[in-house]
Amino acid sequence: MIDFEPIAALRGLAAEVMLIDASEELVNGNQRAVRYRGQLLLEAQAAHDTIVTRAEALGYTPLFQHDRAGAAILFVPTPPKAPPSRLWLAVLLFILTVASTMLVGGQEYIEATGQVVFNWGYALSFSGSLLAILLAHELGHFIVARREKVAVSYPFFIPMPFFLLGTMGAFIAIKDLVPNRRALLAIGIAGPLAGLVVAIPVLAVGLSISEVKQVVPSPNVFTEGNSLLYAAMKILIFGRFLPSGGEDVYLHPMALAGWAGLLVTGLNLLPAGQLDGGHVFFALFGPRAARIMSMVVAVALLGLGFLWSGWFIWAVMIALIGQQRSPLRNEISPLEGPWRWLAYLGIVTFILVFTPIPITVMSP
Repeated sequence: MIDFEPIAALRGLAAEVMLIDASEELVNGNQRAVRYRGQLLLEAQAAHDTIVTRAEALGYTPLFQHDRAGAAILFVPTPPKAPPSRLWLAVLLFILTVASTMLVGGQEYIEATGQVVFNWGYALSFSGSLLAILLAHELGHFIVARREKVAVSYPFFIPMPFFLLGTMGAFIAIKDLVPNRRALLAIGIAGPLAGLVVAIPVLAVGLSISEVKQVVPSPNVFTEGNSLLYAAMKILIFGRFLPSGGEDVYLHPMALAGWAGLLVTGLNLLPAGQLDGGHVFFALFGPRAARIMSMVVAVALLGLGFLWSGWFIWAVMIALIGQQRSPLRNEISPLEGPWRWLAYLGIVTFILVFTPIPITVMSP
């Protein structure tokens, strides 16, 4: 049986903060939602804070959204509290990822014999450096989300022993509604910035112990792509742009981990969908601009796919899921003051670390 009693009370709450022009009821089985459209009497965040406690006491959560009439308040049944994350699973996946990254990072190619041997020093330096970057990234999201009182899962790492890096990265699942654009920006950008704080010194140290040698085409060798930041760091350390003059830097495993950290940061900062860059763009420009940008990114990656085939997969993923997004409690209130500059910093960071052609496989 559907309880219709709270609906009248919800209309009263909406009327406190809005001049109501229209309303509609949405029914899905035993779940009932109601949307009110009109002009807000208060700033959106103030209006939300005025009624949220009483709405939740009725079993409903108010969502403040843009609407052609000016604004809309959508009251949805408050979802049940998300179950706690499985810490044992997060620990197990992390241990497996340590093993898989050590397995991949420890491979040393001996030019004189053409053999591949396992080097424990390489394994430890690569795995430790890469996982430090990825862990800093995920903990950035985790800590800021907790500060914003948004429930999130533990960081879950993805071991992949047959992949170039030994892992497909890590992720944190948001298990709650994000309050507003400011909180979305803070959670979204915290990961990339925290990861970069670790990746840049790791890369600097790794490059300083790497060798610049004559390039010898081999099926066991690939050329890593240049981002603006990566190219600048090579110029700073080696005094010239590489590759050039038939020479290139042969990356020490620590340098490879640092380069991978920049690559992962660039991928995460793509301004599309539920990626960190998508959150930054949404927070700065709003839902409509974010939807358009997701499709623009998908088309752009489709074009880049002719330079590196991996972009075809990214283009398809973004085209399929780029429009999907969990709603915010308040999507209306714009970013203000220093928060806008933080969002611009996220966009500039993306420009600096994005790698148009991540990998070029060399052929003899």
